[in-house]
Amino acid sequence: MRKTAHPYIPNTVPEVQEEMLKEIGVETIEELFVGIPEELQFKGELNIPEALPEYELKKYVEGILNKNKTADEYLNFLGAGCWNHFVPAVCDEVNQRAEFVTGYAGDPYEDHGRFQALFEYQSLMAELVDMDVVNVPTFDWAQAAATSIRMAHRITGRSEALLPKTISPDRLKIIENYCSPQVTCILVDYEEDSGQISLSDLEGKLSENTAAVYFENPSYLGFIETKGQKISNLAKNVGAITIVGVDPSSLGVLEPPSHYGADIVCGDLQPLGMHMNYGGGHAGFIATHDDLTFIKEYPSRLFGIAPTIVEGEYGFGDVFYDRTSFAQREKGKESVGTQTALWGITAGVYLSLLGPNGMYELGKTIMQKSQYAMGEIGNIPNVVASRFESANFKEFVVDFNRTGKTVKEINQYLLDNGIFGGKDLSEEFPEFGQCALFCITEIHTKADIDRLVQTIKDFL
Repeated sequence: MRKTAHPYIPNTVPEVQEEMLKEIGVETIEELFVGIPEELQFKGELNIPEALPEYELKKYVEGILNKNKTADEYLNFLGAGCWNHFVPAVCDEVNQRAEFVTGYAGDPYEDHGRFQALFEYQSLMAELVDMDVVNVPTFDWAQAAATSIRMAHRITGRSEALLPKTISPDRLKIIENYCSPQVTCILVDYEEDSGQISLSDLEGKLSENTAAVYFENPSYLGFIETKGQKISNLAKNVGAITIVGVDPSSLGVLEPPSHYGADIVCGDLQPLGMHMNYGGGHAGFIATHDDLTFIKEYPSRLFGIAPTIVEGEYGFGDVFYDRTSFAQREKGKESVGTQTALWGITAGVYLSLLGPNGMYELGKTIMQKSQYAMGEIGNIPNVVASRFESANFKEFVVDFNRTGKTVKEINQYLLDNGIFGGKDLSEEFPEFGQCALFCITEIHTKADIDRLVQTIKDFL
């Protein structure tokens, strides 16, 4: 136990610590950590350098940060879950207002305007996915998918979920961790040529213990899943719930999952007005029909509109609040927070700016540019784009196996020439060999794509 109190760490006064330990029935602080294996406990002294003056510390940290290379300086073709879209200036202007940036997680008595902003976001998002109910955002797509599966588990009382083998391995890890131990995740094979889910393998793995069938459209590997209705029909034949993960930037041109049988739609809000922020800036959404069976299983907050005691006046507030962990505390279905509500407001601003026509133009522009890129890259000798025969939205798999070069070598050459290349898939999907996932969005010009193609040619 410390002999003196630390000026910046609470409860380090020796007498206070002794009283706290006595209250909970232990003698030393070390007893609180007996559950941590000995080999994971650091017993030495931390090598913390002497503190620098504020000015010198600022310069030191800036020096470290200046080593970073960003998509502002380099041409970027990376995607795979964090995409380089254009962010209108008004998105930043609104989400950095003090009323939102400091009060977005306040309580009802604190800020009714925030409730209205989140209600507007939910309404706009519901229109985009053609569903009735949308939640206040989760952490990201992975948590939204995991929560959707847990919702299906609670509704059906079943303990298995089927997911495509083409899912992002990182997303799968989070889903498995979040669903464990109540739900077991089982992977479904894909068709070698198209990448689409194998309906025969899906049918063979469906059972009376299947709580949900989850798939993504567009997929992690970029192709558009065309068998959505058939997948949904197979799931419903055994009483399972259909969950579809979706990139919302595609919904101006692609049919929303609710049109081909989705009971729950989820995905990531990052394409809707959020900067990449070194992999951050994520928030997940969940959407369902106006069905109480599903609504009562949402663990997160929902905001609605209702009349007040003044005739003709309306207010905004929580819907069915007593189902959340805020009300249920340790008895809640899941524990949720408010850390991404600000991104919901941002997505609402973005959707209100673009509207239906803007989302259509966005999707059309992306598809036109990605098709051009696929065609040009595919004309490079010994390069195949895309590896799959299916149509793609903004991402596609480029096959370099016949070039005699590895993706790592190609990406290093691109990096040396100011370009972030596609994501190397050789570790995530070793069966593909030397393949990379490239991403094209509305920010890429023809000159950008031509530069990428020429640089690859120069190396090969």
